[in-house]
Amino acid sequence: MSRAFTPERVINGTFGEVWLDGTYLPQVTGLEAKFSLDKEEVHQCRKISKGYKVTGSDGKGTLKMNKTDSTLINIVGEDLQSGKMTEHTIISKLDDPDAWGAERIQFEGVKFDELTLADWELKKLGTESIPFTFESYTILDLIDSE
Repeated sequence: MSRAFTPERVINGTFGEVWLDGTYLPQVTGLEAKFSLDKEEVHQCRKISKGYKVTGSDGKGTLKMNKTDSTLINIVGEDLQSGKMTEHTIISKLDDPDAWGAERIQFEGVKFDELTLADWELKKLGTESIPFTFESYTILDLIDSE
């Protein structure tokens, strides 16, 4: 039997947290990660509608942070200049105290797509938005509705 929905059960992103290669990043303000499927059309005799066959997948995301230090330049910058593509691991945790539990997902094979070296403007708080790709994910905890 499912639990009854109440408004306070809606997850609040304020309680999200991120770890990069085991290091907690308190300056993170958001994380989005999606796993998309590549599909090919499959046509069949005597059917008007198309069918689809999954032929691959693609993991992409964006890490959003307040600019407080040079964390990403330190992590990615040196390898980038030497032509290396370092893989990382990101763990996302969303744990609202009103929710029915926490959701934790680990993203493996993370590679950052770009490195912002400077981006500032007078009278504006510094932020960073870093796109990345990932090869796979592991679900560590799910929120149970029962």
